[in-house]
Amino acid sequence: MVRVLVVDDEAGIAEAVAYALKREGYETETAADGAEALEKVGVWRPDVMVLDVMMPRMSGFDVCRRLEGKDRPAILLLTVKNDIVDKVLGLELGADDYMTKPFDIRELIARVKALARRVQDHAPSASVDEEAETVRLGALAIETLSRTARVDGRALDLTPKEFDLLRLLAANPERVYTREALLELVWDMDFAGGTRTVDIHVQRLRRKLGDAQRLIQTVFGVGYKSARPAE
Repeated sequence: MVRVLVVDDEAGIAEAVAYALKREGYETETAADGAEALEKVGVWRPDVMVLDVMMPRMSGFDVCRRLEGKDRPAILLLTVKNDIVDKVLGLELGADDYMTKPFDIRELIARVKALARRVQDHAPSASVDEEAETVRLGALAIETLSRTARVDGRALDLTPKEFDLLRLLAANPERVYTREALLELVWDMDFAGGTRTVDIHVQRLRRKLGDAQRLIQTVFGVGYKSARPAE
């Protein structure tokens, strides 16, 4: 069962969201602030986290900064500000999606379902040949089952969406994807963040790839592709 951690300092909101998700079949827990959220992530290991930004002790942004590694949950960020700067910052810190308060609970559930689908789709299967699930592109090696990526043996610390985006591009070298196509294929739904979301994730991937960042190329006026390295 998919686990969802709801983090909000307003107890009424946290409990209402948790109750609605529980009715949809998810296992839920709540946390009242960022510090408690980090404790529960370490112990309870949620698959998805609905995370408020403005909280005492530790903000949602600070929680994003503290979460690292492939085991971090997918994050749906909640903000009371309809400010593109806050939204961009959240995405740059590793959030997978965001919504502005006040929100429609039905839309929130739909977004959690989209994130949960990614978790379920990428659960390891013992019947799959792990060696066949390795994607290689130049110095980059991606293991689908363990959801890990390395450049010249150096492990990359990727968020779930960064991994999905990198694997899609690397598995289809020289194929050009529009930003809209990447939103549909990686985010699984009409994403409120728009195409700017794709640009932010590509920027983050390039920083993490370091010297191998040339593997992801911009096709001006269209979108992005991965490029086979020169022989």
